[in-house]
Amino acid sequence: MTPDTVAAWMLAQVEHEGCIYQDDVVDYIVKAKREDLLTENADGNQVVGKAVLTAFLKRTETTVVWVKPERYWRWRVAEDELGREARG
Repeated sequence: MTPDTVAAWMLAQVEHEGCIYQDDVVDYIVKAKREDLLTENADGNQVVGKAVLTAFLKRTETTVVWVKPERYWRWRVAEDELGREARG
């Protein structure tokens, strides 16, 4: 498993479900025993690592946004502002 294969899996989940939660990506990576693709945030929680995020961004830069309060990615809609983050 590489950052790019995780990114491909994430995109497939968005295509199938319409969104993907960070916790689900972390679980997927942990089950694959690739904790090296994760990092620890300021609160001490495991989160998706930079290499995976970079690979996912390359695949979805203009089509997917990050909803920070709920910690998930979803398809971009017309109402979204420019940039990667969305309000909900």
